[in-house]
Amino acid sequence: MRPILSIAQTTIGEAIRRRVLLIILLIGVLFLVVAPGLGVLSARSETTVLRGMMLGIIQLTSAVIAIVLTVYMIPNEIERRTIYTILSKPVQRWQFLVGKYLGAVGALLVMMALMSSVMAFTFWLQQRDLSAVAELIKAPAMYFIQMSLLAAVAIFFSTFVAPLVNFFLTGGMYLLGSLFNPFFQTLQDNSNTPGAAKFFATVVNTLLPNFANYNVQNPIINPQQTIQNEGTYYLQITVYGLFYIAILLVGGILVFDRREV
Repeated sequence: MRPILSIAQTTIGEAIRRRVLLIILLIGVLFLVVAPGLGVLSARSETTVLRGMMLGIIQLTSAVIAIVLTVYMIPNEIERRTIYTILSKPVQRWQFLVGKYLGAVGALLVMMALMSSVMAFTFWLQQRDLSAVAELIKAPAMYFIQMSLLAAVAIFFSTFVAPLVNFFLTGGMYLLGSLFNPFFQTLQDNSNTPGAAKFFATVVNTLLPNFANYNVQNPIINPQQTIQNEGTYYLQITVYGLFYIAILLVGGILVFDRREV
């Protein structure tokens, strides 16, 4: 366990020092700070617009950080040959991969916590309502699970594809899992769907992580909408995310163990 934690700690430090990630984070924070001023540009309820804008900024910024952070993680270690130094010590390949992933998740946690804190403080200054702030924080908590799953997808692909290809593969899976998964779920559940289409939808829903599960912003933006058994739902999608993360890490370990480095 000690090698994994040591690699994770080093990875967090490296991620925080990467300028490109800090620039992306700074842009996200700046948008969160100016969001209250942009909310008045819409004819809709200012509070609704502000909530939606802030949550959208955090989700988009976090997704970009998660992908940029992880697609280069393994290839950079191989290119700089630092992986040989690490693996020459009593460190197994699976420990190296798990440690890099946990480091990426730790860096994501730090950056998302910073953005969420800025969002909460800015929203409180605008609304002066602590209960509304507490409700708003639920979405970034679920986004963190979503981004941890996204990072696992990128880590898996990084064990056998180039970073540029990985960037588009991971980004494509995120878009598919966020935008099109509800469509495939509808096809799968509809009794009038032809057999071939239902089989295809079932395969896609099984293989493709359902990132749309974690888009819980609608009930937060519009209080008229509710999630039935909210606590149970959050627990279910958390377990779902951990299950997929475990599968992706195991798959990445199997590929990485057989790779020539």
